[in-house]
Amino acid sequence: MCYHTKQTKSATEVQNRFNASISQIEIFKPTQHFNAFDYPKMPVIASQNTSIIEMWNWGLIPQWSSNIEIRSKTLNARIETVHEKPAFSSYLDNRCIIIANGFYEWQWLDSKGKSKNKFEIGVGNDRLFAFAGLFAEWVNEDTGEILNTFTMLTTQANVLMSEIHNIKKRMPVILKPEDEQKWLQGAEIQEFAFPGYEVNLIAENLNPQLSLF
Repeated sequence: MCYHTKQTKSATEVQNRFNASISQIEIFKPTQHFNAFDYPKMPVIASQNTSIIEMWNWGLIPQWSSNIEIRSKTLNARIETVHEKPAFSSYLDNRCIIIANGFYEWQWLDSKGKSKNKFEIGVGNDRLFAFAGLFAEWVNEDTGEILNTFTMLTTQANVLMSEIHNIKKRMPVILKPEDEQKWLQGAEIQEFAFPGYEVNLIAENLNPQLSLF
């Protein structure tokens, strides 16, 4: 699965790459490590307005949820079963892209994962790219607070990611630049599953035989 990403580009670079304006520029900042389990605000573009880059929280909270605890289980959505899961099935048309220029994964070197290699993965040359995601709006009935949240889709690992994510053999769905609008406009979700759909990825081993951050 994918729980660790980065977005280290400036606001100007992000806006130019995605031809959109950042709506909350005061909370936008380059970040070397987004940890999904902190439920961070990350830059996303939603299908409802593709001219704006929003800062939304990682971890989708369905409208029907009575509290936010569900988000620990909705950080990722498997593309193969997303139609079946109650947390996601109502949001298949709520498309978003999640902006990044890298993500991190660990290769297990022993059967218990006590020794690991940390890899940084991207599309090459530290370029910006977009993960495929779904979003939801949740209202706290006690306070009236509105949270906009998202999940990141994952798919079967390709050859490279099978070697790195060598236990669960999953990878995030990364969109080709020419397909970002196609995703946002509601193309059939399974078109973006591997095998069949794939973006060339580059991986760098950051600290051989060392574990975590």
